[in-house]
Amino acid sequence: MYTTDMYESMIAETVTISGYNNDNILAYFARPLHTKPRGSMILIHHLPGWDEWYKEVTRKFAYHGYLAICPNLYHREGHGDPVDIASKVRSDGGIADDQAMADVQGSYNFLQNLPYMDSKVGVFGTCSGGRHAFLAACTLQGISAAVDLWGGGITQNNNSQEPWYSKQPVAPIEYTKDLSCPLLGLFGQEDASPSPEQVSAHEQELKTHGKDYEFHMYPDAGHGFFYYDRPVYRQAQAVDGWKKVFAFLDKTLG
Repeated sequence: MYTTDMYESMIAETVTISGYNNDNILAYFARPLHTKPRGSMILIHHLPGWDEWYKEVTRKFAYHGYLAICPNLYHREGHGDPVDIASKVRSDGGIADDQAMADVQGSYNFLQNLPYMDSKVGVFGTCSGGRHAFLAACTLQGISAAVDLWGGGITQNNNSQEPWYSKQPVAPIEYTKDLSCPLLGLFGQEDASPSPEQVSAHEQELKTHGKDYEFHMYPDAGHGFFYYDRPVYRQAQAVDGWKKVFAFLDKTLG
């Protein structure tokens, strides 16, 4: 429990990791200095890109005692304003799932090679990052907890005629049987991707395979309701959602 007389310190910096195809990509890494890490988190950013919100959240996890790393999944698209880079990625149909998973694996390897690393590793993502977080929990080894915040596109089978099919050929729901850790999902009732119906379909698949999960559907909230810098922000739902995130991680990682 935090008290106001506690000494606190953290370090946050840009680091380089080895990702897909052994490419060197940038990542943002934060860790507490005043306490032994209670766990480690890989943050998988959303389609708006490797932006200020995700770096703030990386530090938020470090404040709560976790090692936290957020790789720049769009590093290969060049550098500049995150909005411009994300716009280019969106127009290209996103990034390949194989590439994203290899960059997440590279983040995991970075954590494992730290001399002070002796904790479990979780994944966290919002929007497209929520989809990637679920994929990571199903396809990568060593993930002990997954947090999916309104991850869209989990239940859809992409049409082979669509331009992004070669990048995302398998609907993540098809990997549900391979989910290797507890899953937390937070969703907005007014969201269209994922819609409440899509969330229900995913939940049914989790039940079918006997997976350890908890889903929460928030009324009067849509896509991105944690984003305080956008009109979609919903304060009460976001505050409750963060409480659920850290309670879940305390149970699964701490």
